[in-house]
Amino acid sequence: MNTSNATCRLGLDQPRHRSLSADGRLRLQLDEAYGQCHTDLLQLEQGLSLGRLHYHPTRPLVEETCGPHDGHVMVVTVGLQGKSGFIGQDGSSLAFEAGHTTITAFRATPGERRYQANETASQLRVVIDHATLCKYVGEARATEVLGSGRLHRLDFRPSSQAAQAHAAALVRYLQPGGLDPAHRLDLHIHTLSLLAEQFNLLAPPPSAAAALSTSDVQRIERARNLLCEQLDKPLTVDYLATAVGMNEHKLKEGFRYLFDTTPARMLLELRMRKAMTLLEAGQQVAQAAWQVGYKYPNNFTVAFTRYFGRSPKSIFGRKR
Repeated sequence: MNTSNATCRLGLDQPRHRSLSADGRLRLQLDEAYGQCHTDLLQLEQGLSLGRLHYHPTRPLVEETCGPHDGHVMVVTVGLQGKSGFIGQDGSSLAFEAGHTTITAFRATPGERRYQANETASQLRVVIDHATLCKYVGEARATEVLGSGRLHRLDFRPSSQAAQAHAAALVRYLQPGGLDPAHRLDLHIHTLSLLAEQFNLLAPPPSAAAALSTSDVQRIERARNLLCEQLDKPLTVDYLATAVGMNEHKLKEGFRYLFDTTPARMLLELRMRKAMTLLEAGQQVAQAAWQVGYKYPNNFTVAFTRYFGRSPKSIFGRKR
């Protein structure tokens, strides 16, 4: 292998090794002649995916790209180690650096990714498309932030403690053997929490943020944690408000501001995703229903089918 310091250019027509693991993770890997360079991709839901990049090239590397993501997307990149850059054909440029979070919005943008020789660049990426972002934050806010479709660096800032904590948890789950079905719900929650923090810094909701004190935010987050921890209980807004010491109206407003949803909607989503995890792990419909707070399996079946568009038996049946 040529070990000179000459820059190595990898064109679009040069193959990347593709492998799909049993847990659904897709790995794109360069030939070992370039060094240890790979990207792991995992789709969490339609329009939302998680990526982990790890490049350690033996020579300066320029990798041509035309944009690997479909449609109009927002990408949150948390730099874990080292640095890399992107130069677009239109002259635009991006920097990715350890300890910093880079947020971009674009459609397919041709250009070059650049990596330094014998240095590791490690990054975590959350990719969400326009339609899915609209589902979570509303069309007006999503469209305002994503813009026209040209490459747009929305932000580049030191990673917050919360972003670093979510990224560290996600990296753990993306390690070999870490994608146990029991971790899927946690993986999804950390991803959405990281995305929510970054998006709300870019475009604060039109709520009266000043009305929420630090103690109010702590109470609302405690209510969210209760939802996560007690999915099998008959939870109500009244119960949550009493448990955290806050009136119902302020709790609902706080959920809209911090999470862009309602307690009931978040509870439904958490229950349905937990149920999917249980069914995929081989649990029977009645068992899954009981563990996510449904006393009667028929009621659970109706809710599950309405949420996912398919019956819980169709999920459990695949395991037999």
